Parts: sequence; C-alpha cells; structure tokens
Amino acid sequence: MGDIQYLDTAQGRRLAYHKFSGRMPAVVFLGGLRSDMTGTKAVHLEAWARRSGREFLRFDYSGHGESSGDFNQGCIGEWHEDTVAAISALTEEKVVVVGSSMGGWQALLLAQRMPERLAGIVTIAAAPDFTEDGYWDQWTAAERKVVMEEGEIALPSEYGDAMVITRKLIEDGRDHFVLRDPLHVDVPMRMLQGTADQDVPMEVALRLMDHVEGGDIHLELVKDADHRFSTPECLDTITRAVDEVLINA
Repeated sequence: MGDIQYLDTAQGRRLAYHKFSGRMPAVVFLGGLRSDMTGTKAVHLEAWARRSGREFLRFDYSGHGESSGDFNQGCIGEWHEDTVAAISALTEEKVVVVGSSMGGWQALLLAQRMPERLAGIVTIAAAPDFTEDGYWDQWTAAERKVVMEEGEIALPSEYGDAMVITRKLIEDGRDHFVLRDPLHVDVPMRMLQGTADQDVPMEVALRLMDHVEGGDIHLELVKDADHRFSTPECLDTITRAVDEVLINA
C-alpha cells in the first residue's frame, strides 16, 4: 500500500511511515510493544480508511519495524516523543488515535499532553503502566535484582524471540504513568478488550474504565478474544468503534 516514507525527528531518530490524504479528522494507528506498522490491525485500518476516503497514518516507533534505532535501547518516553513528532509533523487539525496494547498507553499520554490535537480515542487491549503493573510488580526479588544490576532481563514470549526488558524501560515507565493521577478525556473514547487476553487481563480494562473521567467513554468486552484481537470479527469491531468515535467527534 504505497512506498515507505521517513520522518527525521528533532531527537535524531528516523521514523518510517505510511500516510495518505483524505477526509478529516485523520486516523492514526499506534502500535504495540515490538510490533510494527505492517501488522494485521494497522493494515486492516488502512484498507478501511481508503474505502472511506479518510486520511490515515501508520508509523513505526524508533527501534521498531523500518525505523532507526535499537528496540532494546528504547523506552516509553522516547516512543511518546516519536508519537508526538509523527502527529505534529504529518497531520493537521485534530486526529482520532487508535492505540493497540502499548499504543493504548501512548494514546492516553497524548490525552494528557496534547489534548487539543485529539478528536477521539480507540484503544485495543490498552496496557497503561504495564512496565510497573505487568512486569515489575509481578517479578520475583531475583528477577528485579537481575534488571537493576545487569540492566536487562530476557523473558520468554509466545510471539517469537525472548522479550528483553531493560532497567531503562522500567525506570522511564515510572515517569509516564497514567493510572496514578487523575486522567480526564474530553473526547469520545472507546475501549475494546478481549476476555481471553493472557497478556493484558480484562482487569486492566476495568481498572482503566474506573479511573478515566469523561463524558463519552465506553468499554466493550469481546468474549473469547485474545490479545491479538485480529480475527475478522475483532477487526470489524475495531472499525465500528472508529466509526462511532468519528460520528461523535
């Protein structure tokens, strides 16, 4: 779907992206940890946007996909800088962001730091504060010691190679929490969550729903859907949620 383009950021990183113009507000896809813009959900959303004549942007964070950098050197704050850079440089007016897993955390950071650019939010198995709640709090004392003294730990992953979690990722995550302080979202927000998600349990979505404040926020639980949320039925659910946000934006 078109050639890859590149954006050079103020931080010296080169971000790969796909974008095409259309009706506003634009839809921007924010991927998950160690995923890239060629994933099923990103490509499905682009195809939907093309059929709808909707402007659309998908990109790779630094250390992901075709962008520059080493994943193991990255962190939540740097990927947030990438997100802000991409939206600021490559879109105009307001945008609807669709954040998957870690991308959901990135969407909530945008709601905190640049709410004036948002027209709506859709999250898919959002994983806010996962560096602390999903990793650090679940680790043994021995695992925590490895990270703090050796700088990283390799965890098995069902998605391929071991997932390397660094001390930098853990410590930087603490500077970007969204569940510890009040979080207000002034735009339509739809949260999608599978009940069979083993990576981001349903309880995380319920906690986020209880925590976030706003006038148009809905949580939809999809029975037996897993973290990938990529079956035809799940993909249709995503585009339906985006349509709903756009209507209400």
